[in-house]
Amino acid sequence: MFVEKEFTSEEATLRGRWYTAQNKSKAPCIIMCHGTSATITMGLSDYASEFQAKGFNVFLFDHAGFGRSEGRDRQTINPWLQAKGIADAVAFVKTQDSDHNGKIILWGDSFAGMLVLTVGALVKGLAGIISFTAACGLKVFKFENLEQDFQNFKAIFDKGHFDQLEDFSREGPIAVVSHDQKTNPSLLTPIQAFKWFIDQGGKFNSGWENIVTRVIPRTEVPFTPLLTAPFINAPVFMMIGKDDEMPLISRDVQLEVYSRIESEKEFYEIDGGHFGAIYPQSALFHEAIAKQSSFINSIT
Repeated sequence: MFVEKEFTSEEATLRGRWYTAQNKSKAPCIIMCHGTSATITMGLSDYASEFQAKGFNVFLFDHAGFGRSEGRDRQTINPWLQAKGIADAVAFVKTQDSDHNGKIILWGDSFAGMLVLTVGALVKGLAGIISFTAACGLKVFKFENLEQDFQNFKAIFDKGHFDQLEDFSREGPIAVVSHDQKTNPSLLTPIQAFKWFIDQGGKFNSGWENIVTRVIPRTEVPFTPLLTAPFINAPVFMMIGKDDEMPLISRDVQLEVYSRIESEKEFYEIDGGHFGAIYPQSALFHEAIAKQSSFINSIT
């Protein structure tokens, strides 16, 4: 069971579901958000229910412009804006101090698995971070002035108003998934993506729409966890999918991001590619829940 709650980020109202633990005041709170275009009813609501059953509070919310959340640009992915939403979710959860024990864990999958590895370096006082099948990019690169580049990154983030930034790239509107790339090309091309989104997005009242625009603003420094990973202070659990089929995910880059994390950390590779463990109630789903719950118990 859950109750609906909302908060404000970049002048938009973001909405989500709060799953209350049986002993809420003595339990941590997991803040959860989805990857590319998905909504809170798709897969992660089942994760949230399982975490709740294991004694954790959960706040699961839709990114700005998706599902039940408001936003200036509907169905538009901007990594800076979504990351700011996560940071503002943390600020909101801190105000609900009677509903948890003060320990907050960030949880994100796919694109959001990357986002929590950036926000996690910017938000103070986190108890932990769970990054699941993170889309960390395809290229490994280093920063000659790491500290200064991170401060520039933080300054851009703190300033906000990301819609005022010039586009570096813009893709879409385009279908999220399609079974026929020749006549109807999509942002996510693997057939596994098509099957998962049609299955989960087809749930009653999911709020999912098969259309998306992806925007990358032009900034002085790139939006990448390769830059932020060394500045994470909270414990991190990175779970990646074995033989991940998504074209924009590289195991080498995931491992490089992990290697740059200097805080307490744990790594786990799970079968099923990108989508196997987010099929509700599958064997891989329960394996992932067990491993992630063990990590949360070890840090809280």
